[in-house]
This record gives sequence, structure tokens and C-alpha cells, in this order.
Amino acid sequence: MPSKDLHNNIYPKRGLSPVAAVTNLNTPFVSQIVDTMGFESVEWITLIGANTDADATFVTLFEDGDASNLSDSAAVADGFLLGTEALAGFQFDDDNEVRKIGYVGPKRYCRVTITPSGSGAGDIFIAGCWILGHAHDKPTANPPA
Repeated sequence: MPSKDLHNNIYPKRGLSPVAAVTNLNTPFVSQIVDTMGFESVEWITLIGANTDADATFVTLFEDGDASNLSDSAAVADGFLLGTEALAGFQFDDDNEVRKIGYVGPKRYCRVTITPSGSGAGDIFIAGCWILGHAHDKPTANPPA
């Protein structure tokens, strides 16, 4: 395969499905748990839509574990993150932007929680996607399952 072939080397997975504007900005957004089996890298992508709140901040927490339901979840040590949780966070005036954070740790399962704080009246559109990379078996399936 050509060296510029990203298509056959990544596998996107649903993280946070797009929904109508969320008006309760006091409830955390919890991603789907992603299974990294068969891949050497994983990246979380947050898609931020319009945010009508005037002062909300959104903190990102990246967790990992070996149990498929993440009953053993723990916050990931900074040494296993590519980028920082602070850079993956955002605030009220970060409309229509994207954030990313990568993981290179030893655990099989990962999850991201985005927690709003300081919010007043307003709403936000938000979605997220996992990108699994460095697949053991290539090409990766298209469309992804």
C-alpha cells in the first residue's frame, strides 16, 4: 500500500453520537468504551458545535482499564497521553472547533468523560469519535462495523 494511505490503516468507532442541542450543561458526556484489541494506537476526537452558554468550561478526563465494562477504570497517567487533557478541554467560546487526545498506554479499553462546569443558561452541540490506528490486520474494514 502507498505510504500516504491513511484510509486502510485506521478504524473509526462511534464515541459520542451527534444529538440535538444539549440544554443541561451540568451532566457529563460519557463516551462509548473503545476496545483497542488489534490496534497499536487510539485517538479521541471531540467535535464541538455551537455553544450558547456564556461561561461554561468543559474538562476532559481520559480513563483506561482491562475490564470490558471499565469497572476497573482509572485516570490515565500523563505519560500515556499524547497531548493533554487540558488541551482536549474547551470552553463557551470554542464554537465549531475540534479537540484531540491520544493514548499509548498498556490497557485494552478506554473511555473519555467531558464534564461541564460553571454553566448557566444555554446549550451545546457535541459529538465524538474514536480513531484506532496502526492496525495489526490491514486493510481495515470499510465501512467499519
